[in-house]
Amino acid sequence: MMKKDIETREDVNLVVSTFYDKIRNDAFLGPFFNRIIKDWSAHIERLTTFWETNLFITRKLENRYHGNPLEVHVEVDQDNNQSITQEHFGKWLNLWFETIDELFEGEYALKAKQKARKMSTFLYLNIYQKRQDEQ
Repeated sequence: MMKKDIETREDVNLVVSTFYDKIRNDAFLGPFFNRIIKDWSAHIERLTTFWETNLFITRKLENRYHGNPLEVHVEVDQDNNQSITQEHFGKWLNLWFETIDELFEGEYALKAKQKARKMSTFLYLNIYQKRQDEQ
């Protein structure tokens, strides 16, 4: 059976909500997310907007993401005694890829995986650099 590509905000929301269901139930990643995120529906909505903005950057969108993911992730790392590792980002990335592959295929599905790979590398390197700057 051929899957369709990610085309709409509803498609993005399906990826994001399915992905975070996995995250919440994951023994390795869940504790980080479940302790910090108090309003999951607001988080899903914010991340849907984030991914919609990143995937459909050239489209006219009703909402665009405005925020600083690096700042948020640095704070999460600091709140967790700088315990976020490459393995956490690897697990996050594997669950993201798994979710996309289960639901979609095509140009935007591939783009979502490529952007996540770049983002996870960028975030981890900058978290690590922030740790060094504070020593």
